[in-house]
Amino acid sequence: MDKLRVRQSLGLKGEIRISGAKNAALPIICAGLLTGDKLNLTNVPVLRDIKTLIDLLTGMGAKIEFSDNNMSIDTSQINNYLAPYELVKTMRASILVLGPLLSRFGIAEVSLPGGCAIGARPVDQHIKGLELMGATITIENGYIKAKVANKLKGARIVMDLVTVTGTENLLMAATLASGTTILENCACEPEVTDLANCLVKMGAKIEGIGTETLTIHGVNKLYNADHAIIADRIEAGTYAVAAAISQSDLTLTHARPDTMADVIEKLTLVGCNVTCNDNSLRVVMHSRPQAIDIITSPYPAFPTDMQAQFMALNCIADGVSNLAETIFENRYMHVPELIRMGANIIVDGNLATVHGAAKLTGTKVMATDLRASASLVLAGLFANGETVIDRVYHLDRGYENMEAKLARVGADITRIK
Repeated sequence: MDKLRVRQSLGLKGEIRISGAKNAALPIICAGLLTGDKLNLTNVPVLRDIKTLIDLLTGMGAKIEFSDNNMSIDTSQINNYLAPYELVKTMRASILVLGPLLSRFGIAEVSLPGGCAIGARPVDQHIKGLELMGATITIENGYIKAKVANKLKGARIVMDLVTVTGTENLLMAATLASGTTILENCACEPEVTDLANCLVKMGAKIEGIGTETLTIHGVNKLYNADHAIIADRIEAGTYAVAAAISQSDLTLTHARPDTMADVIEKLTLVGCNVTCNDNSLRVVMHSRPQAIDIITSPYPAFPTDMQAQFMALNCIADGVSNLAETIFENRYMHVPELIRMGANIIVDGNLATVHGAAKLTGTKVMATDLRASASLVLAGLFANGETVIDRVYHLDRGYENMEAKLARVGADITRIK
């Protein structure tokens, strides 16, 4: 099992190229199930989760070519509608095959999903929406078994809570349904918008893209298309925090600052000088950061996927900060590991109070989930001595070559096989 060794690395300087967004690429790859034609994608990140999804779709009969961040998806020969537990257990996004399979083939059998253990993320909104569209769904032996007699039918679906994968699953299902589907209380994340834009290129008719209400007029067929995956705003935010915590000067290229407004605001408040262009941002920090409060909320507010990184930053900030995690109930698993490095953090339910410390000390720590992994790398850049992070397969699920990207700008970071 791989580990990362990080030694204190201050004053980094240079450019880091931001990869395509994992959370956009996964649903868009699943959208390839909606057409018998080819879907050609560029800017696809090379990640553990992407490989898992490729294995899942090829097991169904898809032909996928993937090289140099370019992917070609051909699902014309799909002959298996099962998403097995062995693959789904490692990646929650596997649930996104449910809507496309049911909409195009009228049948799907998908294991209840796994992924990071950051809290309960039920799929009841997915099931409720598909049932309103005419599907018959049962849950047996840990599998969602779904079928529809003829075609899914358009319906008005009001989601009880904002759910990104729920919005994406129902959006894809509605593209081939007969009639019009209205989805209300939709997630507005840029990754949802990227999926919708790709579906439109494939021939889908969607109104309200980027808003809380999506109207989808079902079509009989979707076609081949070319699409570039949007830049990963969470990866960009993570390296921006790396600049702040290590008092560095980093330019993040091929980014989308327009999708990062709240993160950029917080970086400014901690004391960073942030300069944005259309597809890049430069983050410069020359002093100890100021402590800031954080409340996670759905987009466009502060993302839960950046909470752990900003907690690491607050651990070495001047002052006391309060963090409130409102999305997932179990997303403070990085706290004990940061405390091992000398952080002063008190957790009470979904609230965390961080007393900034002037120094952290490197030690052996364990990654517990994807973003927790990133927070430990960031803390290691600042900590005196050496930090060894175990179980970095979590990191590989969502960051493309993190150690190589950081090493190129001067970080002392090595992967231990």
